[in-house]
Amino acid sequence: MSIPATMRALQQTSLNGPQDMRLITDAPVPSPGEGEVVIRVTAAGVNFADISKAHGTFLDGPRPPYLAGFEAAGEIVAVGEAVTGPQPGARVVGVGNGAFAEYMVLPAAAAMPVPPGWTEQQALGLVVNWPTALAALKPLGGITAGQTVLVHAAAGATGQAAVTMAKHYGATVIATASPGKHETVLALGADHVLDSLGGDIAAEVLRLTGGAGADVVLESAGGATFDASLAAAKRVTGRVVVYGVAGGEASITNWDLVYKHQVHVIGFNVGVLIQAAPQIFGAVMGELSALIAAGVLTPGRPTAYELADGPKTLAELETRATIGKLALLP
Repeated sequence: MSIPATMRALQQTSLNGPQDMRLITDAPVPSPGEGEVVIRVTAAGVNFADISKAHGTFLDGPRPPYLAGFEAAGEIVAVGEAVTGPQPGARVVGVGNGAFAEYMVLPAAAAMPVPPGWTEQQALGLVVNWPTALAALKPLGGITAGQTVLVHAAAGATGQAAVTMAKHYGATVIATASPGKHETVLALGADHVLDSLGGDIAAEVLRLTGGAGADVVLESAGGATFDASLAAAKRVTGRVVVYGVAGGEASITNWDLVYKHQVHVIGFNVGVLIQAAPQIFGAVMGELSALIAAGVLTPGRPTAYELADGPKTLAELETRATIGKLALLP
């Protein structure tokens, strides 16, 4: 397969948000460095981190102008020096820079094979959303059968995976979502769905748990929801795993932890987990493979958009107008 010199890509031109993302047609096609592969992108995953980067709120994020996106699946078309793993023709999914493009570079060691029988689109989420949900539930959250987990943003890609896996592990699932998304979340097996846009979430969780609170809270909302997450967690033994800031920053003080919220607050970033605790991440990926083989996790069903519609797609994600995984097709 011949590889062109230039390609179509989405370039972020400012830190004012995704509305300043532009489709360009003359981006240079990247070359693989040592230990890297180049893939022809079939589908790119859209994530909230893309929005954070576009607003400049992602820690150590790229500076404009830059090629946007970081999650993609496709076919390997070139390999760099010292690559002994996947070779040209292999279908993989992974995380790198510049995924919203026709070609991108991936670290060969982190290029995960697309499961047999799955399309590249269906594999989106395997290296971002699903490991995030599983790591938050198990090694960090310590969920066990019979416990109760509160999953915020349960209709999103990570939230849906968390609901599915938590039910598989025998937990009672209390989920939050906007009213129009409740049926989607209930269909995944959630035991209760609360309105994320109104009502007292903490009071509802306490009512549903007989005053005890949730054993594990998966907190990705931030903002005003963060305090509700702390109040909804079981005193002393409850774990609040914080892995997202979609609703804005929130603060907690040592006074809060001593006198108001006697809970475990666990910060989680999947990129840091990969770098700082690769053995834990490896175990998570092994468990994911077992869940796929057992049919617990089935091929994803992302909503796909054309690459040129990237800014509009990101804007809809930012306003919580979407459900499940979103994909851009170069």
